[in-house]
Amino acid sequence: MTLQLTGIHHLTAITAEAPANVAFYTGTLGLRLVKKTVNQDDTSAYHLFYADGEATPGSDLTFFDWPTARERRGTHSIARTGLRVSGEKTLAWWQDHLKAAKATTGEIAEVAGYRSLDFEDGEGQRFRLVDDGGKGVAHNWAKSPVPTEHQIRGLGPITLSVPELAPTETVLTQVMNMRKVRDHAAPDGHLHVFEMGDGGPAAELHVTVQPGLPVTRQGAGGVHHVAFRTPDIEQMHEWTQRLAKFRVPSSGEVERYYFRSLYFREPNGILFEIATDGPGFTADEPLESLGERLALPPFLEPRRAQIEAGLKPLA
Repeated sequence: MTLQLTGIHHLTAITAEAPANVAFYTGTLGLRLVKKTVNQDDTSAYHLFYADGEATPGSDLTFFDWPTARERRGTHSIARTGLRVSGEKTLAWWQDHLKAAKATTGEIAEVAGYRSLDFEDGEGQRFRLVDDGGKGVAHNWAKSPVPTEHQIRGLGPITLSVPELAPTETVLTQVMNMRKVRDHAAPDGHLHVFEMGDGGPAAELHVTVQPGLPVTRQGAGGVHHVAFRTPDIEQMHEWTQRLAKFRVPSSGEVERYYFRSLYFREPNGILFEIATDGPGFTADEPLESLGERLALPPFLEPRRAQIEAGLKPLA
């Protein structure tokens, strides 16, 4: 049986304004703050995780809080993050809601086979609300300010920008076992759709070819990396061995406590991660009180006082 990724696990972006970030993603977007922790490689920075009501893998939108300049947009990048919702009426609701919140908002249109609505947060982080037709189980957040029927269901698709398709396609199809399923002409570059697992928007990666753009400079309002799902540690070991077989340099497996991770870059320098579905965010907090206090993995717990003293208030 061919080793398969099962979909998008999480996406990690960059903010320079953590308090405003929390206000927008929990208030305007109605997501649940499910884990308030720190970047394990830079404990001076928050790592904030937003998700659905049950902190389901595939719904995690996360942010590093780094005091950095704004992203310079360009290719060699993750250019837009898909957020799945259900129904045309929901897209219309979001268009009105986002305009009322003074977010930069486009028009509802067909993109790569899905009815979609593009928008940006206050730092220029680019999103696309995608009508997924209500496929799959939704885990709503009872305390969300967004009505249940309009809540964000999870991530996907994720859009990359590359100057040339072939090197990236080779890694996606030959190393990561994705399937190229279709392509679309688009105003900003030809778009190619790759899928994992059972497919559908929660398991699609869209690659836009844009050779005329400058190389991106990462910063606030940009994306740091995208992570793909693997069910368990046993399959993670297989992915580690597979990358080594293809001589793809990687981080080796990294224990993140809430999941295990494996990092590598595709040929255009975009950072990918493979992450296990478990053990999940209830490893150290009960489901009902996720995100209410600063959570630290066991190896950082002895430094709690020092770490807390170096963090700015979020409210």
